[in-house]
This record gives sequence, structure tokens and C-alpha cells, in this order.
Amino acid sequence: MQPLLSVRELNITLATKPILSGITFDLQAGDILGVVGLRSAGKSVLLQVLAGIHPPISGDVQIEGITLEWRAQTAQRLGIEFVPQTPPLVELMPVLNNIFLGREYGRRRLDHAAMATIAYQWLERFGLPRSLAHQRTGDLNEEERQLVALIRAFVRPFRILILDESFSALSFARQQVVLQYLRERAATGVGIILSSDDLNLIFSITNRLLVLYQGRQAALRTTANTTPREVVELMVGSVRQERVTPLIWAFENYYQAQQQAESLRQRQQQLQHNLAEQDSLNRELVRQLQTQMTALDQLNRALQEANHRLIVEREAERKALARELHDQVIQDLLSFNYQLEHVEEELEQPTVLAELQNIRHGIREVVAMLRQICSDLRPPTLDSHGLAAALRSLVSQWSEQTGIHVELNLVEPLDRWSETIELTVFRIVQEGLNNVRKHARASQVFLEVRRTSAAGIMVRLADNGRGMETPPDLRSLSEQRHFGLISISERVSLLRGTLQIGPSSWGGLELQVEIPNPAPFPTTEGIGIN
Repeated sequence: MQPLLSVRELNITLATKPILSGITFDLQAGDILGVVGLRSAGKSVLLQVLAGIHPPISGDVQIEGITLEWRAQTAQRLGIEFVPQTPPLVELMPVLNNIFLGREYGRRRLDHAAMATIAYQWLERFGLPRSLAHQRTGDLNEEERQLVALIRAFVRPFRILILDESFSALSFARQQVVLQYLRERAATGVGIILSSDDLNLIFSITNRLLVLYQGRQAALRTTANTTPREVVELMVGSVRQERVTPLIWAFENYYQAQQQAESLRQRQQQLQHNLAEQDSLNRELVRQLQTQMTALDQLNRALQEANHRLIVEREAERKALARELHDQVIQDLLSFNYQLEHVEEELEQPTVLAELQNIRHGIREVVAMLRQICSDLRPPTLDSHGLAAALRSLVSQWSEQTGIHVELNLVEPLDRWSETIELTVFRIVQEGLNNVRKHARASQVFLEVRRTSAAGIMVRLADNGRGMETPPDLRSLSEQRHFGLISISERVSLLRGTLQIGPSSWGGLELQVEIPNPAPFPTTEGIGIN
């Protein structure tokens, strides 16, 4: 059986830069083929080539045995309809004219009434008012523009439909309308090719998958015989957990977020329906409240981003200062001490020799103090050996300095994570211990760090001190100079984690921090300070 579309050894170069090579596949009647890959894998370029926009440098593309000539008009005459990522719409024209642009004249000319009837049917199918057909296209929002582009493709006769990231701007409910239409058209023998970053959507509609990796065809799979994890492994070119797990987690959370957004949208529609029965004053109050909530949300995001930048810059300054102290000040002091040692060997006067030895002893104490400052600024063990080793070193030094016993429980394995995750957990523990030293009046501390069942990190810090009123008030904490707890709260919030503060079983205070599912980080040679 001759395929609708046959692609053989397609090689594509744009502006002398190789984009794709060795692309080979067939599209049968009724096929729905998903094209997946990371960004810059070449998905959009491939779809544009198949739509006749860009010619390849070599290879063959045939539509039912007819070789494709690379002109968009030729592709349309052969039955290919293409909806790009950014729909090319005429901003000044009404929606109706954009939908039927190019079909007002010709052998199968449609009159205005017929075009309006077809447009109304499609708008209603997507839950849009008929009046939208007569609005200026430039006044539409992003979702409405994408729907106009899809409707324009749907009302035209085609044998092959190509959709390039046409779902991201649509609500969950309208995505389902499009997917149902694609299933109906595929059942009539139409071939469909689509790309999307939403793997759940891809797996729900396609029967085959073309996976791209760095401009090459990584695999051509039957959807029913593969899994999202296998596809992600092909997309990233690796089976290593630290590269695959974050993407799987991101795809799953993206799908859940879509469903939650759809639930919120339905609740909003219900609220709007109820408000329609009330007076205009109530509706205006709700509108103002929504505006204020949006502004508050934007302000909160801006504050979080500013706080994140501040913490990152502060850590960078600490690292630079520690490096400068170690590489310049400490090394200079050690050099002076070494020179004094040579002078000491040549001295014979007991009084001068004793004074010199006191000076050398003082230099060694200053060096030890500076090394401790360097360690506090940027613990070298963290960079070189990871979080577990850094926490053991921190607890040992802190217990020796304060005389407070610490029961440390590191539940292995604690794999290497990203620098941000490891440094954040270290700072949380460091600030928690400092808070115990300053305020708790404790004689014993319990510290546990372990992975959670969802591959996150759990930190528990408890003491037998005097405790505090819970739940704490951040303003009151600031007035009492409990800045450690405030800093911990900010760090946890920036990583979308949770912080619980309550009484410990020992009678003091217990902090419980959970950071969700950080991406594992492969062990590499550190850049710590020796």
C-alpha cells in the first residue's frame, strides 16, 4: 500500500548550518505521527520542510508518489495543510476574513453567508461567541489567535495536516476538542503529523512517534509499544537517572498543572455565571479583586526572584572572599611564618628567640582563625566531597565549639545534587544550628537528613531546649532577632519546599524541611578550597 507521505534520507541545512540529517519515515492513511525532541532538536524545521517552506539539501519527499516541490503553494495543492507555531494572521482583518483568506474567489467560491455559517459552527465548537468572527484579529488573545489558525486549516480540504506546537496556548478543554477532531479526521484516512512538548498529550493521540536528538533521527516507535521514560531517554541521548528523571517529573507536573488550570477555569466560569444574575456593582468589585490578586501575584513573583538573586549573589561573594582569603592572605601569612622559621634557626639570643616563637604561634592562630572563616564562607568539603561529608564536618566543628552534643543521622544514599540544592540544604542546617546556639539553651540536638519516597530531601532538626510558641509569627521572629528561622523560611520557599516548626519530642523545638524532587547531580571533581 502506497503511503500518503514518504520521506527518505532527508538532510536539512539553514544558513550553512546543518539542522537535520538522515530523516526517514512513512506516513500511512489514518496515521497520527508525533514528532518529539528537546528544544533545538529540529522539530519545527522538519515540519516546515514537509510543508514546502524550506528545501532540503538532499533527500526525497513524496506525497502519494509525487515528489514535493518546495513551495508552500505546491504543498497546499498536493493536500498539505500546515499550522506553524506562530500563526501568520492579518491583524487588521476580521476573524472571518482570516479563516477564509484565499478562498473568497476561484472555482469553489464561498459567499459571505456560507463562510459565516461555517465559522459560527467552529467557534461554537470551541465555546467561543459568534461575534468573535467579526472582531479585528489584532484584538484577540493568544489562545483565540491559535484557534483561528486551527479553524482556518480545518475548514480547508487536506490529506495531510501538520501542526507545530499548536496546543501550548490552548486551555485543557479546548485541547480536548482539537484532539477529538484529529481522531475523527484520522478515521477518514487523513494523515496527521504534530509536535508538542506535552508527552501526555502526544501519547494520548498518536499511533507512532518520531524521536529527534541533536538533529538526528533517534528512533521511530509505535506509541503503544513504548513508554514516556523510553522516549525521554531517546530525547536526551542518555539513560542516566539524573538526566531523565527531571524531565519525566516536569512532564507529569505540566499535565497535572493543566488539569488544575482547567478546574479553576470551570470554577471561574461558574462564578461568572452566578455574577451575571447580580448587579453591576458586585461584578465591578470582583473585577477589581481579580486585578489586585493578579498584581499581588506578580509582586510576589518579583520579590521571590529578587530574593533568589540576592542569595545567589551573596553566595558568590562569599565564595570569592573565601578564595581571596585562602589564596592571598593565608598563603602570605604561611610564607611569613616559613621565613621566620628560617630566621629562628639562626638566632642564638634566648630572649629574641622566645619572642619570635610567640610571633610564629600568633601567626598560626590567625591562620587557623582565617581558615575557619573561609570554611564558614564557603565550606570546601561541600564542593569537593558533597553534602553528606560537609554536614559531618559542620556538625563536628559546631559541637566542639558549643559543647552541645549532636546526634547525626544521615540516611544513605545521599547522592550528589546540583550546587544550588546542596548549598541550600547546608545553609539551612548551618542556620538552624546557629539558631539553637543563640536561643535554645539546649544541651542536645538531633539532626536527620534523608531522601524522601518521591526523591526529595527531608531535613529534621530537633533540640531539648526551651522551645518557642508555635506556629511562629515572622514579624515577631524578626523583632526577637531570630533571623536564622526567617532565612530558612525564605530559602525553603524559593525551592518550592515546605517548612514545619513545632515542639520536639525532647521538649524543645523541631524544624522539618522538605525539598521536593531535586534533580540528581553527577559526582564531579569539586573546586573547593584546600
